[in-house]
This record gives sequence, C-alpha cells and structure tokens, in this order.
Amino acid sequence: MESIYLRKHLGACLTQGLAEVARVRPVDPIEYLALWIYKFKENVTMEQLRQKEMAELEHERELALMEQEMMERRKAEELLLQQQQLALQLELEMQEKERQRIQELQRAQEQLDKEMRMNKENLVRSEDTLYSEEATLDSGKTLAEISNRYGAPNLSRVEELDEPMFSDVALNIDQDL
Repeated sequence: MESIYLRKHLGACLTQGLAEVARVRPVDPIEYLALWIYKFKENVTMEQLRQKEMAELEHERELALMEQEMMERRKAEELLLQQQQLALQLELEMQEKERQRIQELQRAQEQLDKEMRMNKENLVRSEDTLYSEEATLDSGKTLAEISNRYGAPNLSRVEELDEPMFSDVALNIDQDL
C-alpha cells in the first residue's frame, strides 16, 4: 500500500529528479534534489493554473462567440424588421396612391356623368326646339311632303282668307229673294 501511495504522489517526481541528479552530478545531490522537487512542484502548480486559465479562456471565448452570434442574429432580425417595416410602409403608400387614384377616377366619372346629363338635357331641349321648328315648318307642307310613307295622299294646300268673302252663289240667292 505504501508503495502505491509513493508511486502515485512521488513516482514521476522522484524518478525525474533522480535522473536529473545523475545527469548533472551536483556537489550536494540532496540539496539539489530538494530544490529540484520544489521547482517541480512549482512547475506542476503553474501548469495546473495555466490549464485552469486556458479552460476559463476557452469558456470566455465560447461565451464571446455565442454573444457575437446572438448580436449577428439581432442585427439580422433588426434588418429583417426594418425591411418588413419598409415593405409595409411602401405597401401603405401604394394603397394610399391607389385610393387617391380611385377617388380621382370617381370624381372624373361623376363629372362625366354630370356632363352627360347636361348634354342629354341640352339634346332634349334641342330636339324639342327642332321638333317645334319642324312642326311650324311642316304646318305649311302637304301631307305627302310631311310623310315619307309610300302612298300618302298628295293633297294640295288650302289657304284660308283673312276676310270672309261671300261667294257669287250666296249673292245670287240674296237677289232672288
């Protein structure tokens, strides 16, 4: 059991220290071995600290990478959000322009309808005046001249005199009496 303990805690240190003493052959090998073991302990402690620091640095690096990835995702999300807002704003502007265009078209349609009604009214008035003018012009025409139908009678005009005149027959009747 003691050999296991010694091998576990002093095996590598003592083996390397004795090999160093054999190689260097110092004047005082015990003091040299003692100092070498202190230095070995220092080196082991420093290596453990270095490994601990390396682990911490690796952990910090991983955290920094995660933070950087998160920042990149945020930037990407912000960019996407800005693009969506811009697209929404453009869509709203397009809808507003379309609404204005529709209103303008409705106003133009209303104006056209109003003009059409006025033109109709003017046309009806024109037709009425034309009809009344034709009626006055047609009153002097014969039935055949007024009608375009085939076989309409062709009667001559009868003019009425302003003053009533007695016919010769009527005058002769008065004399016979």
